[in-house]
Amino acid sequence: MFTGFSDETVQFFLDLKFHNSSDFFHSNHDRYVGVVQKPFYELIEDLAPTMTSIDPQMEIRPYKCLSRIHRDTRFSRDKSPYRDHHWFLFRRAAEPREKSLNYFFEFGPDRLNWGMGVWGENRDLFDLLRRRMSADPVYFSSLMDGMKLRDRHLLMQGNFFRRLPVPSVIPDGLRPLYCVREMYICRERPDYVSAFTPGLSDAVRNDFVALAPLYRLLRGYQDELVPE
Repeated sequence: MFTGFSDETVQFFLDLKFHNSSDFFHSNHDRYVGVVQKPFYELIEDLAPTMTSIDPQMEIRPYKCLSRIHRDTRFSRDKSPYRDHHWFLFRRAAEPREKSLNYFFEFGPDRLNWGMGVWGENRDLFDLLRRRMSADPVYFSSLMDGMKLRDRHLLMQGNFFRRLPVPSVIPDGLRPLYCVREMYICRERPDYVSAFTPGLSDAVRNDFVALAPLYRLLRGYQDELVPE
């Protein structure tokens, strides 16, 4: 059961940032497992039943969901071998991360964030979304209004086409969604202190459930695009 991250979690990330080397990490591996990996795994396990209720094919095994602490530096100017934070993703099992539809959570000394979206640009998915929105804007308005994103302090962010022609049938409230090229919806300015409490699990769960209607819609579209 998740009881919250601890000061020791944050301190480990800070120490790793300062001593970013294999020698340091290997000599502190047990400490990493106890104060970092363990609470992340517990949070994943707490959320797992909710995630499979949203999508029965969701990958929920903690070691598959949690990001690697070791960075891939092959194509990066930053050659630091380890990350100073972690994230985890809930997405379909065995589905590539690139262009995937997923739920995410991220925590570190300078960050706390969670939400749902698409990893990178998925032009085929969003082109299909635009066609369906143009065909039935009333349905999409009802779906988005029903999620009450603004009331829940959930914000749509990402990259948007600035010069994309928007059909006149698309109401103003749907224009941001219509113009997406990369999209994620996340909690607006979450209280960092909440990460150190058991209540974080409920806060994340409630937002994930609130975003389920859009997830299921996009999931259905993504499935249509996958050749049989």
